[in-house]
This record gives sequence, C-alpha cells and structure tokens, in this order.
Amino acid sequence: MRIINLVENTLGASGCEFAHGLSFYIKTNKHKLLMDLGPSDISLRNAKMLGIDLKEVDTVVLSHGHYDHSGGIIPFANLNKTATIYMQDSADGEYYADDGADLGELRYRFIGIDKRISELPNLKKIKGDYKIDDELSLFTIKERTNNLPSTNKRILKKTKDGYLRDDFKHEHYLVLSEGDKNVLISGCAHNGILSILDEYKALYNSEPDLVVSGFHLMKKVDYNDEEIEEIRHIAKELTSYKTKFVTCHCTGLYAFEIMKEIMGEQLDYAHSGDEIKF
Repeated sequence: MRIINLVENTLGASGCEFAHGLSFYIKTNKHKLLMDLGPSDISLRNAKMLGIDLKEVDTVVLSHGHYDHSGGIIPFANLNKTATIYMQDSADGEYYADDGADLGELRYRFIGIDKRISELPNLKKIKGDYKIDDELSLFTIKERTNNLPSTNKRILKKTKDGYLRDDFKHEHYLVLSEGDKNVLISGCAHNGILSILDEYKALYNSEPDLVVSGFHLMKKVDYNDEEIEEIRHIAKELTSYKTKFVTCHCTGLYAFEIMKEIMGEQLDYAHSGDEIKF
C-alpha cells in the first residue's frame, strides 16, 4: 500500500505546491484511489509533478462537503471520466463558516462544494456506512461519544430556519484493509477523532494500525487555556491506542507541536507531497 499526500497546507521536501486543503493518492493491491481533491486543480498539478497518472484512478472518496476537499473534483472529472466518486448524500448541502459579526453581511461565508459535482454521471451518493469491496469500506458516526472539537463552533449549515450548527452527517471515513492491516483515513475529523475511533472499534472490534487525519484544531487567532487543554486531552487519549497517527491540514502546526510533545513517535505530520511510510 502506498499513501501519498497530493496537497495540504504546508511545504514538504518534494517541493510540491501547498494550499489550505487536503488530498491523498492511495495505491492498494486492487485500486488506485483519491481521498479528497484539495481546494482546486493544485492536486492535479502536484500529482503530475510526483509522476502519478490520475487517469488510472478508479475510485474517489469525498470525505465531507467542504470546498477545500472538493475543489479539484471537477478538473479531475474532466481528466478522468470513469472513476466512481463516493460521497454522502448530504455532502452537497449549504455549508457556511461564521467569520464574525464585525463583517456584517459578509459574516457568513459559503464553504460547500461546487454544485456541478452532484451532476457528474459517475457520482455515487450514499447514506451511512457502505462497503465498496473487501479492500475499501466507508463508515459514519451514529452517535458521538465525545465532545466536538471547539473549533467546529463556527461551522454552520444554512436551513429554512436560518444558520444552525453543522451536525456533520455529511462526513464519512475510509477504511483500507490489506492482509491483517487496517488503515483509517479521515479528512478533517469534524465529528472528533475520539468519537471516530470509538465508532471504528464498535464496527471492527479492534484498533486501526494507522490513522491518517486532520484533527480540526487549527485557529487563526491565539488559543486560550481551555483550548490548549482540549488539544492536550485529545493527545493523551490517543496515546492509549497502539495505533500510529499521521496528521496534517486542519490540525495546524501549533496544535501538532503540542500533541507531538505528548505522543512522541506515535504522531507524525504529512506535508504537501510527502509519502507516508507504513
């Protein structure tokens, strides 16, 4: 199995472009697939730089309905018209970020996906858990067992009743199975990595060997003491697993350094263009 980051927020040794967003290329025994496609066609440019032929991809998984994970889907679909694209049926909803009352009418910023994605002929909308084959499975959260990360407070869903807190039912998680090894890949873990791992254990009666995921702990302003303690709590809980963790994107480098101090070699960071060794 090979797992290569095609784009995330930070510059890696490969020299690939970087941007706020996420995309992974994964090669298994049976599949060449993509988990998310970043904010734009940057993921396609980086794939070309890395010598990855995206025309050979047979499967795309969109982790959730936000632009920074889906912006490259339309450019990809123009290049590859045969790959099946999987997303939750609510991933094309009206999702917004609250950028603060100081911005007045510009307070609510659309962060959802390009509506043309829903019209693609090779799109497969699913609802809840779904098994693609013996290598690839998708699952969702049925009931959270832990609090949402506090950084999710500003992520909203527009409804007929106004802007409401997003319930993140449009988010699902990919499990890769190869031999006796299982790899769990999430996009932003908006539902909280601890709740996601609890759901995984309930489904598989085991712990994943590797988790690759953003933890959605990044902020544009300074953290308060309570938020720093939240980061530390998550890291301490993760040390109870035998799992190796690789994070990126929405975790943010500041939160990563706090977690790394607690988790040591159990936690690594995947920069743009990096290959995850497993």
